[in-house]
Amino acid sequence: MTTQRHVDVLIVGAGLSGVGVASQLTRERTGRTYAILERRTAMGGTWDLFRYPGIRSDSDMFTFGYGFRPWHGTKVLADGPSIKRYIEETADEYGVTRHTHFGRKVVSASWSSERGLWTTTALDETTGETEEWTSHFLVGATGYYDYDQGHRPSFPGEERFQGEVVHPQHWPEDLDHTGKRVVVIGSGATAITLVPNMAEKAEHVTMLQRSPTYVVPVPANDPVSAAFNLLKVPSRAVYGTGRVRNILLQQGMYRFCRTAPQAARKAILAAIRAQVGGEVDMKHFEPSYNPWDERLCVVPNGDLFSVLRRGEASIVTDTIDTFTETGIRLASGEEIPADIVITATGLKIQLLGGMRVEVDGDVVDTRDRMLHKGTLVEGVPNAMIVMGYTNASWTLKADLAGAYLCRLLKHMARNGFGQVVAEAADEDREEVSVMGASMRSGYIQRGDAVMPRQGKRAPWQIRQDYLYDTRELRLRPVGDPNLRFTVRTATVPAPVEERVPA
Repeated sequence: MTTQRHVDVLIVGAGLSGVGVASQLTRERTGRTYAILERRTAMGGTWDLFRYPGIRSDSDMFTFGYGFRPWHGTKVLADGPSIKRYIEETADEYGVTRHTHFGRKVVSASWSSERGLWTTTALDETTGETEEWTSHFLVGATGYYDYDQGHRPSFPGEERFQGEVVHPQHWPEDLDHTGKRVVVIGSGATAITLVPNMAEKAEHVTMLQRSPTYVVPVPANDPVSAAFNLLKVPSRAVYGTGRVRNILLQQGMYRFCRTAPQAARKAILAAIRAQVGGEVDMKHFEPSYNPWDERLCVVPNGDLFSVLRRGEASIVTDTIDTFTETGIRLASGEEIPADIVITATGLKIQLLGGMRVEVDGDVVDTRDRMLHKGTLVEGVPNAMIVMGYTNASWTLKADLAGAYLCRLLKHMARNGFGQVVAEAADEDREEVSVMGASMRSGYIQRGDAVMPRQGKRAPWQIRQDYLYDTRELRLRPVGDPNLRFTVRTATVPAPVEERVPA
């Protein structure tokens, strides 16, 4: 049995991006009906999926929170459950929850120019029934990694290991590491979060890294906001002030690192040296690359450095020769004993939740397309992909994408347009992905196979610059020589979803 439904805007994904876009459709009074299809059985996306000890944001909450709904609190980096609750509360406040359909795996989406409609097929995994959704506009808000499996390289001799091997993306609820010897393979945000949190109960935790990462200590609580709260400054003003300040700090730090990499490296390493003292060899914190060639990792109150100084955890920089029955033998010949091995080896990249996309019967390969202003998919009518920043908080760009969609929909309604498609000239095209050429993180390199391209100039070039994007997406006129609008001619089914406020 196939159920058929229709809405104006269909959003795939009920995480931070999807809820943000949906909330703005209501907040900006677009008058459009919408629905969200979410494969998981709960809201939150990433923050519903990951359950490992200490899961938290790696961006400050003044910029990781929505611009239109303040994050209340003084924590710089918030824990996963708090972020999930914040997303759920936002969805409730803007009426998004009742428009969200859980347990729906989106299989395909097909655009018909004759009908002026998307037809999206979803499987209700709780009942096994198929649903068909028609919509005027399609928004991909699924992030860019595979929820079913993480990036998991195989290691020599792994089958001989007598202990447990766990990937953080699939954390067992009953895993007890109390009094155990734990090895965490990896050096990214997940690894540096796990090590201090697991060290509280473990006999010892070893972070095994192939190469070092830049790790920057930040205060656990924002002292300026704490002072404002004592002075009874309204919470919205505290949030707004902190947001502007941290946006400028993020942009300033990134530009400093890119324009004066040696000075930035010296400053970061000096901060680390002050944290570890003489207790830890600095070779474990001295990457071979420049700051922001890969994303910086941050630790609240230097918690990683604290457990290293106390001897509750240690860092080893080496490569794996083989797993043994009782641990891991390194290329140097050293063997690390282990009862539990955590493979914090990264994410498997996937776009649009793996669904098949067609335009008039032709399959769309996202790697062959560019993104207009980092949002609209080149050559694909009425379609947007929400992509966050690599050098700042994801939500900053997701907020701008949602605001731009609202402006675009209002522009189309005022002018009687039913379709919009972004069109580029061949000479605009480059072979650089939207993630950028300068970033060399493993997940970005792996993602090159599916990520859209970017162009040589605006509006196809991705700047990773919030201030620039604010001007382009919020302030400049929607009409653009690179956008082709078509007057609405199609007859469509009546919407079945409750209309949002006009």
